[in-house]
Amino acid sequence: MEFIRNFSVIAHIDHGKSTLSDRLLEHTKTISERDMTNQALDDMDIERERGITIKSHAIQLYYNAKDGNKYTFNLIDTPGHVDFSYEVSRSIAACEGVLLLVDASQGIQAQTISNLYLALEHDLEIIPVLNKVDMESAMIEEVSDQIIDLIGCELEDIVHASGKTGFGVENILEEIVKKIPAPKGDTEAPLQALIFDSVFNSFRGVIAYFRILNGVINKGDAVRFVNTGKEYHADEIGVLQLDQIPKKKLSAGNVGYIITGIKQSKEIKVGDTITRVDNPCAEAIDGFENVKPMVFAGLYPIENEDFEDLRESLEKLQLNDASLVYEPESSIALGFGFRCGFLGMLHLEIIQERLSREFDQEVITTVPNVSYKAGTKKGEKLEINTPNDLPDMTILDYVEEPYIKAQIITKPEYIGSIMTLCLDKRGTLGKQTYLTPERIELTFELPLAEIVFDFYDKLKSISKGYASFDYVPIDYRKSDLVKLDIKLNGEPVDALSSLVHRGKADSFGRKICKRLKELLPRQQFMIAIQAAIGAKIIARETISALRKDVTSKCYGGDITRKRKLLEKQKKGKKKMRSIGTVQVPQKAFLEVLKLNEN
Repeated sequence: MEFIRNFSVIAHIDHGKSTLSDRLLEHTKTISERDMTNQALDDMDIERERGITIKSHAIQLYYNAKDGNKYTFNLIDTPGHVDFSYEVSRSIAACEGVLLLVDASQGIQAQTISNLYLALEHDLEIIPVLNKVDMESAMIEEVSDQIIDLIGCELEDIVHASGKTGFGVENILEEIVKKIPAPKGDTEAPLQALIFDSVFNSFRGVIAYFRILNGVINKGDAVRFVNTGKEYHADEIGVLQLDQIPKKKLSAGNVGYIITGIKQSKEIKVGDTITRVDNPCAEAIDGFENVKPMVFAGLYPIENEDFEDLRESLEKLQLNDASLVYEPESSIALGFGFRCGFLGMLHLEIIQERLSREFDQEVITTVPNVSYKAGTKKGEKLEINTPNDLPDMTILDYVEEPYIKAQIITKPEYIGSIMTLCLDKRGTLGKQTYLTPERIELTFELPLAEIVFDFYDKLKSISKGYASFDYVPIDYRKSDLVKLDIKLNGEPVDALSSLVHRGKADSFGRKICKRLKELLPRQQFMIAIQAAIGAKIIARETISALRKDVTSKCYGGDITRKRKLLEKQKKGKKKMRSIGTVQVPQKAFLEVLKLNEN
């Protein structure tokens, strides 16, 4: 065990984690030059296309150190986007140390600090690495000072490296050997292994990835999953390289995988403990933090008969992405579907994309919203996940919305426009701190609902990409929120309802009505599109009826003949309007969502 090192790589998005991981794989000859591709650990097409890591990836490397010993490294590459910080917390739970990667041309960013705190909470050894030192825009001295201020290390502790050229990789590997402690654990104790990830394979069932804290696991052992209480046989165990390498035995301190032939995804829970049936451990391992969904949206199949297929797809996706939460719900307009919880809008977008690519499931998404709390005059407290959960205004006492503490790091010249953006989003300024003369940290308290849709994009555009953003939920606060209903010919469309702040309800209602007028096809009767708060109509648009020229066959003769035909048409239109239903095309639901991005 003294020759094992478990570590992960943490950094802000786009600071070069995946590229540096590629160089570590090359240097340790884990991957041959012929098989080498950029972002080798990112195995999803969507990760490569967008240049981001979505999933944590574990891989085992072997390194012959300068002290003459051969070491086994278990490397876990982590995502850098704020929406996937849950993946980072899981990786950190399975490690003894981290490489804290900082881009020499950009300096310390918000997510760097956030991930660092996660590592410090778990008492991990931190190795600071200054990446991209070969770039012309690299500010080596300035960024080194920022790292020293942040973690209190010495200047010589910072390893200079370049993921692009491979410079400094040998030094990083030596630092890992020297500074990251070997895992602690007792091979004689009962088996205790923490499941930190799982994937679904259509041929082999569910494959669980685990880290052994104590004990030994052998191929063929009868094992028990402590939290679910289910018992299985370890049909195959092994270690994770680019492919799965089967082994006969794995002992404490190691990271590996187990295949037990489980076909049902709900039988494995990430964070569960694996132990042996004949010699069980006394208690389960404390798992990592529970996921807290931030954004809720309904996912509905385009055809109702695809409901069960969508359920299966979500189950398999949840195995691979434990931060996805869902439960069944139904809508008058869209039929049966699922209410899903996501970590943010990027997470929602990725799940939609993965459902389409991996499971061939095209879905309709309802207007995303956050979770609110409401109190009634009877003293009841309710959780509001959809606008339709909101109690009637006559019995409603108050609504509380979630607030977050946002940390923005930027250059001083963008302070004005960033403050305007945050104040426009109902934010309050907490403090501003100059990290260096060229970098300032702004802290705001903002309603989560205001940052969910387009805040990140707007922040990037007004700061020309120089602002980084991270947030943590703080509490719920009372707010003047109203339910905005969209009605078509007096009938509310439940899938288009939303909860908005009273001050923004009028402009939002007008926008949706205008957009629907452009999107809905004309019928043979007039359609009234209305935005309403309770019984009060705040915006209206009208789609005029398609009219057939019924008088075309009347040429000459008395005018009363034409009037008679027009009167007959008028009565027909009136009758049609009373019995006709307005069909909302799927495109309209998708397009209305984009309102929030404009």
